[in-house]
Amino acid sequence: MHFDDRLATVLRHRASSERGAATQYRQLLDLLGAYSGGRNDDLRAKAFLRLGALAERVSDKTRAAAISAPDTRLRNPTLVARLAEDEPAVATAALMSADLQEDEWLQLIPALPIRARGLLRHRRDLPLSVAEMLALLGVGDNVLPQPEGYEPVEAALTIEPPSASAIAPTATSKQLETGEIGALVKRIESYRKARSTGSEPLRDGAPRLPLGETEGERAPSTINLFDFAADARGRINWASGRVAPALIGFLFAPDSPISMTMRRQQPVAGMRVSLSSVPMLGGEWQIDAAPQFSSDGGRYTGHVGRARRIAVAGQDASLPADSQSDRIRQTLHELRTPVNAIQGFAEVIQQQLFGPTPHEYRALAATIAGDAARMLAGFEELDRLAKLEAGDLELEDGESDIAEMLIATADQLSGMLRPRMSEFALDNVEVPCAVAMAKQEVDALVWRLMATLAGAVAAGEVIGVKLIRTATNASIHIDLPARFLSDDDIFNATMRDGNTALSAGMFGAGFALRLARAEAREAGGDLVASEEQLWLTLPLASGSAGLDRQRAGP
Repeated sequence: MHFDDRLATVLRHRASSERGAATQYRQLLDLLGAYSGGRNDDLRAKAFLRLGALAERVSDKTRAAAISAPDTRLRNPTLVARLAEDEPAVATAALMSADLQEDEWLQLIPALPIRARGLLRHRRDLPLSVAEMLALLGVGDNVLPQPEGYEPVEAALTIEPPSASAIAPTATSKQLETGEIGALVKRIESYRKARSTGSEPLRDGAPRLPLGETEGERAPSTINLFDFAADARGRINWASGRVAPALIGFLFAPDSPISMTMRRQQPVAGMRVSLSSVPMLGGEWQIDAAPQFSSDGGRYTGHVGRARRIAVAGQDASLPADSQSDRIRQTLHELRTPVNAIQGFAEVIQQQLFGPTPHEYRALAATIAGDAARMLAGFEELDRLAKLEAGDLELEDGESDIAEMLIATADQLSGMLRPRMSEFALDNVEVPCAVAMAKQEVDALVWRLMATLAGAVAAGEVIGVKLIRTATNASIHIDLPARFLSDDDIFNATMRDGNTALSAGMFGAGFALRLARAEAREAGGDLVASEEQLWLTLPLASGSAGLDRQRAGP
């Protein structure tokens, strides 16, 4: 029996009980996980929709157990991408079990949520190129190699950077031979030995220790940005990336404006400082930092911030000047850190990693983890809009059939609109229409637009969607739901729908439509409100005629 036949057989049956839903979820997981291309993409789309519907009936624990089962095969990057956006337990199981090819990992990772990328740092079986991509994206678990016979010492989980006192050379020779410090010395020696014999591969951009490497071995590229943390005296005790060995221990001049601002426990905004005395960081830098206070009593503990290199006249600036977009993205970066920490600790409690936990606390922890995931998704949307409006993000090139996307999206949303006796009425979508935009970009844009409008549809309301093709553009005219007609500016609408299945997002319908408009403009089109309709315009693909004939058939 072929793949399509087996999939069709499973889809013909309706799971009426909880056990039946779990069984069908497992069957679809097995079939889609091993899928590598077939004749019927529509059938596969229906299978993904059924899988999503079953996920609402099957518990996270059961779904995660099915994914983690030894006989489950996850070789389909599309399935892995969808599971990575699920609840934390399901996403973790999927990314730990996925068995993808190297090129599939390289294509999938940039599209993963930030939280999901972080899960991959625990895998040690990924190709080197994949590990390098994770490092470039800021995901890493870079540690020194374990020496022979080393037994790890259990330590409490911490997310704070190491303090200067923790690395001060106060231990005696005998103490260095035992305990954690002795283990660290052994690991450093193991690292030096591996580097000298060539058994440890050099990776560009990876953190390096100052262990006698020659300048030719290091071949550092220009550093234009780094994050840091300073203690209450203004001494840097943590820094990001490969600047850490050179920067940790650096003390800002006591009489400098930045030191005086830090002593007053005030934010540092756009102050300039020279780091000429620090190797590889010579020149002028702009510093932005915020004071930090302890949770037990509010004691001032230091500052954390970011440094950006200031380009001199006549020199090519690697980074743009500070702008509102930069500050938004910096704020988002600072917000993600505590939210990630909250999510991580909530998952620890919910999964009972540190021991048995009462069910009431596990339920609360699961709710907190879900809320944190939604907040992180909202931050990603804010970051995407800021980059698009600043011209710092380019959409992926390609071409795709927008008529097919409209049909598929309306079909997906029909199951949620049917109980309200509402629907999208499509017009003139029978003929393929290729636009100059990659399939995944069009898919995200069309879904964002139609799902946002679907969330505002009233009972019995029919939303017309008409595709109009001109010589150079494809224009989609979509009727506005009645709930939007009273808004003077739909792109500033604050309406939030109570139906979580069709949520406009964390920031409401107006924000979702502004993001869709920014995506359309970046692709060379636009999204405008015209009386009682929204008009989405996208440029036609240069070879659209040939593609249309091919899809339309003889």
